[in-house]
Amino acid sequence: MQVGTEFPPQTFQVTRADLVRYAGASGDFNPIHWSDRVATSVGLPGVIAHGMLTMALAGQAVAYWVGDTASIVEYSTRFANPVVVPDDDKGTEIVVTGVVKKQLEDGLMQIDIAATCHGEKVLGAAKALVRGR
Repeated sequence: MQVGTEFPPQTFQVTRADLVRYAGASGDFNPIHWSDRVATSVGLPGVIAHGMLTMALAGQAVAYWVGDTASIVEYSTRFANPVVVPDDDKGTEIVVTGVVKKQLEDGLMQIDIAATCHGEKVLGAAKALVRGR
């Protein structure tokens, strides 16, 4: 990997069924992740994906690009916008891209990550430090 290397986009489909499975695995049963009535009552446009699920999918993309999770030394992000998941069989798509931004000491490389849903940024300041190969 060299500075400027761009990774191919990875697309993740997220459905309401995925939100149910994630809620069970994480223990986060907040109704904004399954009830349109509750989500809209608190000002959201509808049911939204768990932020940590969105973050995990972006992390999965990084692991795929670099070959394994053991190469990831550090990973951080901020949540920029919610991922609205419609109540249908199709759900929505999160598209993750990345670019090697800089070479650091000790062979570490910084990957800047972009995650979008319908062209709108859902993660901000997302970056991973990885061991170069």
